[in-house]
Amino acid sequence: MNNNNDLPPESVDVLVVGNGPVGATLAALLGRYGVDTLVVDKAHDVLPLPRAIALDNEALRILQLAGLEEDAFDTVVIPHVKMHCPIVGQFGQANTSGRIDGHHKLVTFYQPDLEQAMRQQARRFDNLRSLGGLELQEFTQDASGVTALLRDEAGRQHRVRCDYLVGADGASSRVRGLIGQEFNGQSYAEDWLIVDAGSRQGKAIDHVEFLCDHRRPTPHMPAPGGRERWEFMLRPGETRDQMEDQERIRALLAPWIEPQQLRIERKAVYRFHARCCESFQQGRVFLVGDAAHITPPFVGQGLVAGLRDVANLAWKLSWVLQGRASPGILDSYDQERQPHAREMIDLAKLMGRLVMPSNAVAAALIHGFMKTLRIIPAARRHFEELDIKPKNRYRRGLFVRGSRRLRAVSGGLFPQAWVRSGGRICLSDQLLGDRLQLVGLGTDPRRWLDPQQQARWLELGGGFLQIGHGRGDGVQDFAESLDGTLLASWPQPTLAVVRPDRIIMHQGAPEQAGEMLRHCQALLQA
Repeated sequence: MNNNNDLPPESVDVLVVGNGPVGATLAALLGRYGVDTLVVDKAHDVLPLPRAIALDNEALRILQLAGLEEDAFDTVVIPHVKMHCPIVGQFGQANTSGRIDGHHKLVTFYQPDLEQAMRQQARRFDNLRSLGGLELQEFTQDASGVTALLRDEAGRQHRVRCDYLVGADGASSRVRGLIGQEFNGQSYAEDWLIVDAGSRQGKAIDHVEFLCDHRRPTPHMPAPGGRERWEFMLRPGETRDQMEDQERIRALLAPWIEPQQLRIERKAVYRFHARCCESFQQGRVFLVGDAAHITPPFVGQGLVAGLRDVANLAWKLSWVLQGRASPGILDSYDQERQPHAREMIDLAKLMGRLVMPSNAVAAALIHGFMKTLRIIPAARRHFEELDIKPKNRYRRGLFVRGSRRLRAVSGGLFPQAWVRSGGRICLSDQLLGDRLQLVGLGTDPRRWLDPQQQARWLELGGGFLQIGHGRGDGVQDFAESLDGTLLASWPQPTLAVVRPDRIIMHQGAPEQAGEMLRHCQALLQA
């Protein structure tokens, strides 16, 4: 799959520009779906430095979809996130213990480990090639595809014809520039010094803390391998050279680390940004991850948002290329992903205002108000149980709207839980596979369709799964819900159509089965 001495092919189904964690995950998903894919990057190898650091349960579920289990790379499970102000004390806490959809609510990780694991996963697929030392120069697109011009390290040029091109090439995206997309939003006026220190086994904290001191706000968190990260906001007049000086860093970390024990893995000054493109698509060209949107780090959603992008886009590209769906469904990528990406940026900006008040008066007012809100049980739960986080639920797109009174709604994620099927216990996504699944909650979905309807659904790329109580002896494609989670969100019996990215496409009463499948087929052929 991956031989950096190879020349790029003359043609391919999908060309992915950028082989960071988002591009590599997209490639692994396309590999899983059987799409002939080429991934190119200027670099040959993974950059051996920590960068992104946080993943939530949704991100871990997407990595599971791409073939990575939680033990494929090291993580630190974060039980809670604390916010402390020197004026009013602790004014906020988020409960991040426990699991959602089978995965931890929040973990930290070491980005090179994740990237290596994802590249290793991608090597399993013969339909996927990865080449380093190649830089995108330009491209043209027409009604039938895209022609990309790549340049290698020797200055030679290579033309690659593809059906679709995806820019996963980061915040300074060449692809975004070539399609003329504005990167609208704001840059924070403040610069931040990021310090990653190693050799902290047994000494690092076990949670995330935000020290919201108006004089110098400082987020602080652990990472795998005995690592810790600090982020120090620069004061007016402080320069990059001053802050990256070894002695200056020793002084900043003195409250936590004795100077002789300090081992710095990375030090860098950054300016945080909150930006989002007006469109994530132009014709046959798509933007994912930081190429499409940049989120300030205050809620740890930067990489997570990019993983949501590729989970949404990969299966749609696959179904179009394999003739299962009309190219028109690709328009739903921008419709579905852009609003949620913007909501996450807005949440990060709100958290930024809490983390870095401009002066002591503002800190006392803002943090004091937040502390007072904790007296109200409903408000306290809203923040502590992460209800403030926007749900990954689409307003419009490739689904049929259903009742908003249900806990699991069309356009939202189908829940995941542990099930027993065929004598083995597994997470339910493993049974959903790569198809459109007609899932029967408390009923056999085949029972409500005649043989011709069942055959048409299978030809479309659909499948059947029944989830219920008991062992379901003798029932085909049956999964026993071990804790009732998968049955709790619907009145029973109910049918739900689940997309390959685990979004609910349609749902309804069993008597509506035939109509539901016709609606889904119409959406795919629109």
